[in-house]
Amino acid sequence: MSAGTDPSIDAKPVTLAKALNMSLRAAMEDDPKVIVMGEDVGKLGGVFRVTDGLQKDFGDHRVLDTPLAESGIIGTAVGLAMRGYRPVAEIQFDGFVFPGFDQIISQVAKVTYRSEGAWSMPLVIRIPFGGGIGAVEHHAEAPESFFCHIGGLRVVACSTSQDAYDMLRAAIACDDPVIFFEPKRRYWEKGQLDPTAGRTDTRERPPGCFSSVVRRPGTDVTVVSYGPSMLILHSAADAAAAEGRSLELIDLRTLSPLDLGPVLQSVRKTGRLVVVSEAPRESSITADIAARVTEEAFYSLAAPVLRVAGFDTPYPPSRLEEDYLPDLDKVLDAVDRAMGF
Repeated sequence: MSAGTDPSIDAKPVTLAKALNMSLRAAMEDDPKVIVMGEDVGKLGGVFRVTDGLQKDFGDHRVLDTPLAESGIIGTAVGLAMRGYRPVAEIQFDGFVFPGFDQIISQVAKVTYRSEGAWSMPLVIRIPFGGGIGAVEHHAEAPESFFCHIGGLRVVACSTSQDAYDMLRAAIACDDPVIFFEPKRRYWEKGQLDPTAGRTDTRERPPGCFSSVVRRPGTDVTVVSYGPSMLILHSAADAAAAEGRSLELIDLRTLSPLDLGPVLQSVRKTGRLVVVSEAPRESSITADIAARVTEEAFYSLAAPVLRVAGFDTPYPPSRLEEDYLPDLDKVLDAVDRAMGF
């Protein structure tokens, strides 16, 4: 068996943050047009150390410390992308992205359409997102639904070390702009990573890494989420199994465009669906999934689609965040209610 085909040969446990670092490093080694930019990404290595060591090895002309100005970061990245570079812009915290929202809506998402394809926009905007780290406001939010409403963007969220590596490589190689969400409270969790998995060439985009994936098969209830909440889903599945219930867990990975094929297939088997997200319920990804599953698999449903989500309020002070966020009890309660119909 060749190297890279057997996980026991090449896979090793690394943190999700380290997997992202390795992915950036590999992309920069393969393509001199890849540039990393953002607040404190250089000498400091980023507040979460995702870019640690990159400026030392690639120089300050490819790993750029920027002013504290998100509109400037994204605007500069747009110009670089239009000139043939592949910039990777880091937004330091989720709540900091809004000063750059105009550039994302008016430029990043529209340049390719406005130019009738003359210009592509190979730009990745990395955003650590979600709560659970005891941070103050603007440092713990789930703004992903905003970006899913903007035509012209790909929106993705990783939840494992392997996906962090593969999906970031694929995002950098993509000619479309990608909003890349990273679950900040899971940066330090370790998972298996094989950088060569599914590739004959390390520069290849891994097939299907922007598609939804079944993380755990089951028969009674389909439970869907992404990013930070996937760990809760696995805990819920373990707890439900102890009571004789089988949950099928699906990790969306791609939030826009949604890949609902595996979700619909699962719902047609289980007849029940619970969707979990930290984002507020109103006009959200969970709402869209509930609507589309109801439209396309109505006669397979044995119960209404149920949602476990954040509240329709600003993110609370850290002492209240455990009451705000989806947790094991909330997910299991939704499973109980779905089974009760």
